[in-house]
Amino acid sequence: MRRRQLLTTTAAVLAAPAIATSARAQAFPSKPIRILIPFAPGGTSDILARLLQPHLQAALGQSVIVENRTGANGNIAVDMIAKSPPDGSTLVLTDLGSVTISPSVMKLPFDVVKDFNGVTVLAYSPHLLAVAPDRPYKTVAELIAYAKANPGKLNYATAGLGSAPHLAGALFAQELGLKWAFIPMKGGAEAIQQVSGGHADALFNGMIATLPHVKNGKLQGLAVSSAKRSELAPELPTVMEATGLKDFVTGSWQGFLAAAGTPPAILDRLHTEIEKATKIPEVAARLKELGAEPVLSKPAQSDTWRAQQVASWEKVVKDTGIKLE
Repeated sequence: MRRRQLLTTTAAVLAAPAIATSARAQAFPSKPIRILIPFAPGGTSDILARLLQPHLQAALGQSVIVENRTGANGNIAVDMIAKSPPDGSTLVLTDLGSVTISPSVMKLPFDVVKDFNGVTVLAYSPHLLAVAPDRPYKTVAELIAYAKANPGKLNYATAGLGSAPHLAGALFAQELGLKWAFIPMKGGAEAIQQVSGGHADALFNGMIATLPHVKNGKLQGLAVSSAKRSELAPELPTVMEATGLKDFVTGSWQGFLAAAGTPPAILDRLHTEIEKATKIPEVAARLKELGAEPVLSKPAQSDTWRAQQVASWEKVVKDTGIKLE
């Protein structure tokens, strides 16, 4: 009798954490959801978050608040997630390319692989190489020729040192033997402002945020960094077409992260509602219009992908000798 009672008590104790986790998942969401954006308003992450916000709010039955928390190349907002309660109420939507590059180029207060649960890799869009409209170079070939004739004269505006757009520009320059000075900004929106205003010469930046400025003439688009031409700007060649470089494919992989330890049921709920939102006709049309290709990986797949990207970027940084200036 005592043995049976002991076994029953032990089973109850062991089951308690699972019951608590299940209860938290079933109650989700019980309070407003905060989506942190690591960059200034007007950038790729910000545009996507505000596109999804009203639809997620309706689906989850709670307020969904988008907050811009800039600084440290986006890592202030990411660090806030690492230290937040693992209950799914605080998320970050960011360029996961930049997040997975960061461990290779700077010291971080968090572990990119261990301290987060992926919710989903949301969408991919290529980088767009653009220059100030009043510059004498109107093609990639002309830009390369000018940069080689004027080493160190060109300025390259980047959405933060160590970001994916920074490494795209650094790789482009290294592969082609160019020298240009990197000017760090608080995000892609500020980098666009600097180039369109004539204060900087060139940039690689996410197509979602950059293409509208090319269309309205504030920027001169030169090329896209995808494997094939974009349907939205078929007149622009790929970087590989324009330069002969092999395997030059970079871009913005936008995705959601939650704190490590967030219950799988909550992650699955968030993933499901985000995926449903991207399939709403007006949202899907807007994503296509922006040049964002939905990816919608499941949480576990997102975690695996993030770990693979960290290892891949570590090799790129080591092989190319890229260092923060």
